[in-house]
Amino acid sequence: MNAADEDRSRASHDDGRADAAARDLEWLRGVARGDRVAFERLYLHHHGRLARFLARHTARRDLVDEIVNETLWAVWLGAKDFRGDAKVATWIIGIAYRRLLKALRDRPEPVELSAAAVEESAGDAGEAERRELRDWVRSGLLALPPEQRMTMELAYYLGQSCEEIAAIMDVAVGTVKARLFHARLRLRNTLPALGGDGPAPTRAARG
Repeated sequence: MNAADEDRSRASHDDGRADAAARDLEWLRGVARGDRVAFERLYLHHHGRLARFLARHTARRDLVDEIVNETLWAVWLGAKDFRGDAKVATWIIGIAYRRLLKALRDRPEPVELSAAAVEESAGDAGEAERRELRDWVRSGLLALPPEQRMTMELAYYLGQSCEEIAAIMDVAVGTVKARLFHARLRLRNTLPALGGDGPAPTRAARG
């Protein structure tokens, strides 16, 4: 892909994100008016994404379901107070993030990534190699301090920008960038020792 194609692809991706943000905002405004259809659409759009993100931090399916439902109930109750300081998706993830932290403090469990964190097998000849790579990277993530691992998940799994992560985690943008830097450095030093042959992730969160 040449530079022009990359620019077009990036522009298309950005347009898609802008369209999704506008749609979320329209639905949330409907929710603020008590529109249950708008809430159902917002719920269905974000439920799966939230559940998959939370499942990367707890193996307890009941806890994942509880946090997702608590988060979206908070969205229903708080929609009228939304001021637009962040994207609707960022606001929703922030609610889930805070509830996840509270749940893990109140009900500590062994640190692990559940099976939901691993993609479904495609059944082709290269699946074993991809599964090995996923397990390798997963082991590296588990070795990170919790705040660095969460920051990496938000950046690489959910595709949040540094500014969005800062809003979600209620920290300065500089803190997010520092956590990403130290997490990448630690992965670069840790992953080879775990027996993997591939390179550590290098794609940065959008600043």
